[in-house]
Amino acid sequence: MLFSKPVTLYKDQVAKLKSRGLLIDDEKYAEHCLQHVSYYRLAGYWWPFQDDKVNHTFKPNSRFDTVIKVYKFDSELRTLVFDVIEQIEISFRCKLAYHLSHEFGAWWFEDSSNFIDTTEHKESLNAIDRELGYNKKKEVFLKEHYKKYKSDTRRPPAWKTLEVLSLGTLSKLYGNLKNNCKSKDLIAADFGTANHTYLQTWLQALTQIRNVCAHHGRLWNKNLPGRPKLLSKPPLAWVQKVPPVNEHHMLYVHLCCMKYLFNVIHPGNNFTYRLYVLLKKYPNIDLNALGMHKDWHKEKLWNNKLHLGIVLRPTLYKASYLFSSIRKQLF
Repeated sequence: MLFSKPVTLYKDQVAKLKSRGLLIDDEKYAEHCLQHVSYYRLAGYWWPFQDDKVNHTFKPNSRFDTVIKVYKFDSELRTLVFDVIEQIEISFRCKLAYHLSHEFGAWWFEDSSNFIDTTEHKESLNAIDRELGYNKKKEVFLKEHYKKYKSDTRRPPAWKTLEVLSLGTLSKLYGNLKNNCKSKDLIAADFGTANHTYLQTWLQALTQIRNVCAHHGRLWNKNLPGRPKLLSKPPLAWVQKVPPVNEHHMLYVHLCCMKYLFNVIHPGNNFTYRLYVLLKKYPNIDLNALGMHKDWHKEKLWNNKLHLGIVLRPTLYKASYLFSSIRKQLF
């Protein structure tokens, strides 16, 4: 079968949604939204509101305004998650460069004998060369290195090279390190994840979520590909209600892993507070779509003494909520 559907005008897109049962109070507003977001981007958010996935008809009382609220929530959630992952990435990069350089020298990442799969190592080196090539004229420290050490045919040492590598490349280097490498477990222990087998799966999952955020993808109600391996008895604060394996495709278990690592990097961080305020700002968000339970913030993992008090103080919470509410929105 060949695709034969014609290009549709914005007003016709609105008419199509209405004909399928989506309640739209302000058609001009809906048309404006579709002009700036696109029909198929929003489709991921109204998909759960449909009772017939073949004919795309909506459940009774499904509203366009609700879809937009979910879309806005997801946008703010991505910003929050991306910020946390960024700080985890920076910390991991720092530890990778520090520990491995002390164990094997400044060019440990070039030495194939340090890695399990030599083919994968070659692919990692190709990725490193691409990322170095892209950044060597942009980053001052790389420009100065190449200028000063013209005769040195090696790549810059690890503490310089790793600074411009993506989390995906970094996590692949880490995962491919030989298991007798002392630094591999030392880095995992630094993050409270006991050994490399756990941290490796967490980093792979975070890399996938980071890429979703970087490309403005949907996190809400998403079937995430990563499956982090969870510790049976974590040495640091964890959740009592551990998400079952059949819910590991949902965001909450990944948020828990992020929080666990973030508590090591920034004790007393405000992740709980920011997530709590965001969910209060959008009270219609179904926590089940994220794999969360209503008392998630009371779990030991999320219960930062420094910030939980702020979360539960009504006057301060109200001020923060009002501040969030008056921020200019896209629509």
